[in-house]
Amino acid sequence: MDGSAMKTKSLPPLRVTPELRRDAESVLGQGETLSAFVLESVARNIEARRAQQAFIERGIASGERARRTGKYVTAETVLRKLSRRLESARSGKALRSKATG
Repeated sequence: MDGSAMKTKSLPPLRVTPELRRDAESVLGQGETLSAFVLESVARNIEARRAQQAFIERGIASGERARRTGKYVTAETVLRKLSRRLESARSGKALRSKATG
């Protein structure tokens, strides 16, 4: 988000309850401004929504491909593969923590 070469714009003013403002101020980091917090929050939300949209688009494309080709994967197969990946990640994490501990 490097805007050094472009003019900046403002986001619309935001009216919030006193409680929400207090809550936001209560979690600011040392030296962090409320404006910086809001800017970071907006940027992260944009990233999350883009990732969500890409996920949905991949799912729709996968469904269309399955209908077109007639090739489907059963839920049982998906769950089995996910379980293996999870177990692999857990065992790798256990190995890494033993190596560093």
